[in-house]
Amino acid sequence: MLDEPLKKVLGGNTAKVMADHLDLHTVGDLLHHYPRRYAERGELTRLSDLPLDEHVTVVAQVADARVHTFNGGRGRRLEVTITDGSGRLQLVFFGKGVHKPRTELQPGTRAMFAGKVSVFNRKRQLAHPEFKALGAESGAEAVEAFAHQLLPLYPACKQMESWQIQQAIDTVLGPAGHEETALAGLVDPLPDSLREGRGLATLPEALRKIHRPATKTDIAMARERLKWDEAFVLQVALARRRRADAQLPAAPRKPVPDGLLTAFDARLPFTLTDGQRRVSEEIFADLATDHPMHRLLQGEVGSGKTMVALRAMLGVVDAGGQAAMLAPTEVLAQQHHRSITEMMGELAEGGMLGGAEQGTKVVLLTGSMGAAARRQALLDLVTGEAGIVIGTHALIEDKVQFNDLGLVVVDEQHRFGVEQRDALRSKGKQPPHLLVMTATPIPRTVAMTVFGDLETSVLDQLPSGRSPIASHVVPAKDKPHFLTRAWERVREEVAAGHQGYVVCPRIGDDIGDEGETPKGAASPSPEDEAEKRPPLAVVEVAEQLTKGPLSGLRVEVLHGRMQPEAKDDVMRRFAAGEVDVLVATTVIEVGVNVPNATAMVIMDADRFGVSQLHQLRGRVGRGSAAGLCLLVSDMPEGSPPRARLGAVAATLDGFELSRIDLEQRREGDVLGQAQSGVRSSLRVLAVIDDEEVIAAAREEAAAIVADDPELTGYPELRTALDALLDKEREEYLDKG
Repeated sequence: MLDEPLKKVLGGNTAKVMADHLDLHTVGDLLHHYPRRYAERGELTRLSDLPLDEHVTVVAQVADARVHTFNGGRGRRLEVTITDGSGRLQLVFFGKGVHKPRTELQPGTRAMFAGKVSVFNRKRQLAHPEFKALGAESGAEAVEAFAHQLLPLYPACKQMESWQIQQAIDTVLGPAGHEETALAGLVDPLPDSLREGRGLATLPEALRKIHRPATKTDIAMARERLKWDEAFVLQVALARRRRADAQLPAAPRKPVPDGLLTAFDARLPFTLTDGQRRVSEEIFADLATDHPMHRLLQGEVGSGKTMVALRAMLGVVDAGGQAAMLAPTEVLAQQHHRSITEMMGELAEGGMLGGAEQGTKVVLLTGSMGAAARRQALLDLVTGEAGIVIGTHALIEDKVQFNDLGLVVVDEQHRFGVEQRDALRSKGKQPPHLLVMTATPIPRTVAMTVFGDLETSVLDQLPSGRSPIASHVVPAKDKPHFLTRAWERVREEVAAGHQGYVVCPRIGDDIGDEGETPKGAASPSPEDEAEKRPPLAVVEVAEQLTKGPLSGLRVEVLHGRMQPEAKDDVMRRFAAGEVDVLVATTVIEVGVNVPNATAMVIMDADRFGVSQLHQLRGRVGRGSAAGLCLLVSDMPEGSPPRARLGAVAATLDGFELSRIDLEQRREGDVLGQAQSGVRSSLRVLAVIDDEEVIAAAREEAAAIVADDPELTGYPELRTALDALLDKEREEYLDKG
């Protein structure tokens, strides 16, 4: 029944529109296309009092009904005039929707009509209203019941409106009260014991109540059950994935005593935080086992994730293996390479004159390297001379061979597709251990849903010596003198011996592509549309600042279209204190560590997402002096973009901000393209709101998989899993 093509049930034209525009192909797809919300038909209203754009119910008598043809007789329109003594109203029906009202709405008929009031030719009308004729015996109760019926409103498209989707579902479900026939033989993925233990409705009952609720309680009951289906089936898939990973062989990597790691720890000028020690212990325990580690390391901006990852890499090198760190951009790969070699000192010069005895080589591999340097790096990897390699996606290419790859560290997870991680992991003689780092704190529910196949470690305390960052919104349009003061503050910081950043959303120069697009930036709002000005650009802003408010200061630009050597040179001079103010795009968003930089001005801050603003802000206040972050915006007070900036200015808690970000952007954006399988399977489950369901489903799933990994005792669950794991989703989970 559920596998039946819609073409058979609804006819070819309707089925084609549903397939092309709503991705609905079978009866099952249609039944799982749940209403977005429900409207009540509305209070009983007199025709003289009809409010525009609202759902209303009226009781009136048909005064007149006429069919008009148009398009040379091919199109038909039925116009019905009704009256209730207080006024008159026109109803209009088109196309195939003409037949039923034409036969039932004869002049003199008294009926109830429900629909949304619109205006056409300066007259109020109801287009395609629902109606029910009233017999002589129909009293006030019948009218009340009709008026308060809940009307499902479906996610629709231009080619197929909500009422047409409802008609299709009515066709599939059959007459009210006889849905059992249509829903017979449904496969219920939830084991009876779980469903009964949690007091959940059966699947046929849930589907009937979600599409044809009698009360709001029906809707709540149906949604609760259907959320469980989604959460549980997904968590079973993830639990089986975790179990399969645990069966894979991997070489245990235990650091040797008094080796490279011990020497590195001895030269650290500070002590690790309790959090760094705890997370390191979790990682080393995983590395010591004979199956691959799959761990997500998430932490606040500046919580010292790189230090934790580096110690893990050194431990693997100690154990005779190699470690690779994958970074999303060349700037970040170069930055990591620079900071890691600085932290290691002579330990990063293994085999070189002046290098430490127990040292290793740390090489960089990016797409833009010269041929000779690249050849040498590839040689160092294949011979095992280099214990650590840091690179961009250039690491994934076929030419890159390792002597013995033991650990892969992926930085900034959300920028890499699962295929890229998988390609790097396949370069080990057997599966290497995997550590995924993200600097954007992920709410627990998203971590359980999207990264459910990874164990999670959280670094939630900042290293001592970190300074507080004061954040303020600068309303440039409403209060121009605030912006003037912002530039004065930057000059004051420079005068005190510090440095600053100015961040802009685009590069400028008008060269085709306009630069690094802010992640999670809001789509154009009415305020934006009214502005109609392009986002501020690095090149232009730098020029204005050097001629104006920052004249006399050493100002440089940095963006993604510069040559790698030029970028590296600017970054090195900024780090050395030879540049006062760096005007940059978001290339500085992650990994850039200049403790002397204390001020940041973010231009057009409303064009960036919440998490990205938090990331950018994390570049200041990295030393002993307090940080200052100024969020400049032209948006009017009270607008959603300004509210978003207010939220960022109000808290430094990344987990709190990631929650706000998720609420504003909804799941699809956050789960991203690489996780599209997960996204498209979530129809009623809201990752942000349903933490309890997700956590409980994860526990139940883990227990069932531990007890019966092949799900032999759960054939219905297996069928549901197969339906969830179509090709795309299966690949996503396999590669996670």
